[in-house]
Amino acid sequence: MSNLSHHAFFLSALMLCVVLISGGNQALPSALARENTLTGQLLVATERMRDPRFAETVIYIVEHDGNGAFGLIVNQPHAEGPISALLDKFGLKHDDVLGDITVHYGGPVDSGMAFILHSPEYIIEGTLVVDELVALTSKPEVLRDIGIGKGPRRSLLAFGYSGWGPGQLEGEVRRGDWLMIDADPEIVFGPNPAAKWRRAIDMGGGFI
Repeated sequence: MSNLSHHAFFLSALMLCVVLISGGNQALPSALARENTLTGQLLVATERMRDPRFAETVIYIVEHDGNGAFGLIVNQPHAEGPISALLDKFGLKHDDVLGDITVHYGGPVDSGMAFILHSPEYIIEGTLVVDELVALTSKPEVLRDIGIGKGPRRSLLAFGYSGWGPGQLEGEVRRGDWLMIDADPEIVFGPNPAAKWRRAIDMGGGFI
């Protein structure tokens, strides 16, 4: 993608971001009990994956129960831009905010929704702690805190999400579309997205 295209994508993301994060007081889904659930696991697309949108993707599962599943792709960055530009859209002060942030493609559902996966030592009102490795926040305050060095130690901003209806994900796993592995913070938050899929496959024993 050209620099101009990256810039255009980031500006588009800014406009979409207001839809979710400026209304960030909305309730996040509650964390699930870990029994009989893929919550907190990584899904790794195998070569049997039939949907090209998910080819070589790695997805962190935020929620999974009898009603379906919700997760975020963690290895598809699309654009990078200043944190201050995001905060400006929310009407938040950003005079002391520094740095850029990468916008990731979280999945094909509701591309106007933004989610921030982050390490769980950072908790504010509305934060969902998924497990001991990962939490989820959708308020713009987390972006400001990141920009002033008071945010979570590690984070990932994603637009859109990946969703499944009741029994759908289980069927795809049985069909061999997905490999399941324990979540690794280096895969979720690591700086080299191009290497995440291969690393996840190797963690799963190299079976694809």
